[in-house]
Amino acid sequence: MALNSAIPSGPIDMKWTDYKANAPLINPANKRKFSVIVVGSGLAGGSAAATLSELGYQVKCFCYQDSPRRAHSIAAQGGINAAKNYQNDGDSVWRLFYDTIKGGDFRSREANVHRLAEVSTNIIDQCVAQGVPFAREYGGLLANRSFGGAQVSRTFYARGQTGQQLLIGCYQALEKEVARGGVQMYPRTEMMDLVKVNGHAKGIIVRNLQTGKIERHSADCVILASGGYGNVFYLSTNAMGCNVMAAFRAYKQGAYFANPCYTQIHPTCIPVSGDYQSKLTLMSESLRNDGRIWVPKSADIAAKLREGTMRAADVRDEDRDYYLERKYPSFGNLAPRDISSRSAKEACDEGRGVAKTGLGVYLDFRDSIERLGADTIKARYGNLFTMYEKISGEDPYSMPMKIYPAVHYTMGGLWVDYNLMSNVPGLHVLGEANFSDHGANRLGASALMQGLADGYFVIPSTLPSYLVNETPGSISTDMPEFKEAEEKVTERLDGLMKVGEKGKRTVDSFHRELGLLTWDKCGMSRSKEGLEEAIDKIPQIREEFHENVRIPGSAGALNMELEKAYRVQDFIDFAEMTCHDALNREESCGGHFREEYQFTEDDPEVQSGFTNPGEAKRRDEEFMYAAAWEDKGPGNKPELHKEDLNYEFVKPSVRSYK
Repeated sequence: MALNSAIPSGPIDMKWTDYKANAPLINPANKRKFSVIVVGSGLAGGSAAATLSELGYQVKCFCYQDSPRRAHSIAAQGGINAAKNYQNDGDSVWRLFYDTIKGGDFRSREANVHRLAEVSTNIIDQCVAQGVPFAREYGGLLANRSFGGAQVSRTFYARGQTGQQLLIGCYQALEKEVARGGVQMYPRTEMMDLVKVNGHAKGIIVRNLQTGKIERHSADCVILASGGYGNVFYLSTNAMGCNVMAAFRAYKQGAYFANPCYTQIHPTCIPVSGDYQSKLTLMSESLRNDGRIWVPKSADIAAKLREGTMRAADVRDEDRDYYLERKYPSFGNLAPRDISSRSAKEACDEGRGVAKTGLGVYLDFRDSIERLGADTIKARYGNLFTMYEKISGEDPYSMPMKIYPAVHYTMGGLWVDYNLMSNVPGLHVLGEANFSDHGANRLGASALMQGLADGYFVIPSTLPSYLVNETPGSISTDMPEFKEAEEKVTERLDGLMKVGEKGKRTVDSFHRELGLLTWDKCGMSRSKEGLEEAIDKIPQIREEFHENVRIPGSAGALNMELEKAYRVQDFIDFAEMTCHDALNREESCGGHFREEYQFTEDDPEVQSGFTNPGEAKRRDEEFMYAAAWEDKGPGNKPELHKEDLNYEFVKPSVRSYK
């Protein structure tokens, strides 16, 4: 089935303007009659809830944390992109649009990306007005720095804690509306299922995580802003509570899930140190502005470094391979994340890794400290250096950081049209929970941009297109659809607890097993053989989980093991869908790297020097589409639907950063 993306006609730079000029409106008195559910309170959900409430809508906002202040947006470090051209270095809305399209390896929707670039300029003004303390130049103007995949400085930042500062601004706006009575906030509450009435999303079933009570909530529409699915891999940079359940429950209710195989591997994380770890720590991509990435040219030297018989400072410059600068001279250490990550893996696979496990490369600030002074580096990255030293026990001012790629962000998500509405009428999806803006790879500093663009500027303009055809207040939690949905949730929880009383294995042991399998077979590189192996193995993990998982306690009370269990139950099914998507996409693009599809020495593009052997090789004739998967029930392969990606304004080409 072909999907209707509802993209407006006309020139790319006028689509959003024309849309807003002709979009239906709801007058202020009528807005007060409509109710909206927002699931998630990070930058996307929090900004949407605050803005919609300011416009007059009645908003209920739900988060599983004890406060919106703890949403995972707080963990973003390096910055937020915007095409303001403060540096006068040639940036523009078009360049941000083009860099994002190219960075996503020509697998995103042009119209949504251009809108994102347009709106980016308004986000900074909004945040400054809220008091977000962006870094400033000596004269008082906002400062910018560079990020991967761009040759201009367009990233606004607040040291290494940009997400935290943006979330504080968003949180203040949200709490103002809570105090005013426009937003009802439901912390420590988890969405368990989506409720549809006559095929439209009209409510949710939730579980109170403190009491265990199952509750019904109705509204005129539902907005999901619940983040990504990186924790399916167990080890990732995400907080341990991050999960895919809200989006996956919507998928089980008929919403299509698009491009789940597009997973971003961030190149700048602290390497794994042992099997005891439950998560990984991100080191901001902003560090690549002043840090140089290298490994020894010799595997023998790398072995001495791993054994501790040689120090990094003792490796002569001529024995160092600054491989990103060598392979991508135009972008150097600021090559995009997917390319940088695969290059690190390639070096370690050759035996030149430097961490004790052999899975690590150096991020070295020696040259920038000599050039700029330690005080300047401390002013730019001091909190990140402190965090690294506390975790690793090593001083990055005197010795290089050790880094290695890790799962970070997910470009896939629920399919949405230009209005940010899924194929389920009334269900809108914002931020990382949708698929629309980043294609097969997200450029650094663009996640915060998308979350705030969707919440502050896009959904307030597109939501009326749905609501004008609805009768406000016509939905009640007494309807049979809510009763049926609640019964199914209760049945699911009771089934888990029945197994959990007698099971022998912890939830975490299943999550770790699933994550390792998914990482090995559907992680930084994939192959037909490996994906088929995973698809065969995952049902076995599911079967044992349903027979042998251990869940102490009860469902009708605070029970964190039960929380983990129903999330991992969804992760198992989600991992299977992801592997089907990766197996179906017989090409390499962005974060999806199929080993069978890479450039070789014999390709004309390599012989001409345009690209390197081993780079991702797309197959545009067969796979220039968004893959949207429809659930077909337990044990059945999901059904594929396609949205063709038509490039009218940017011609797809071999992606080169040389």
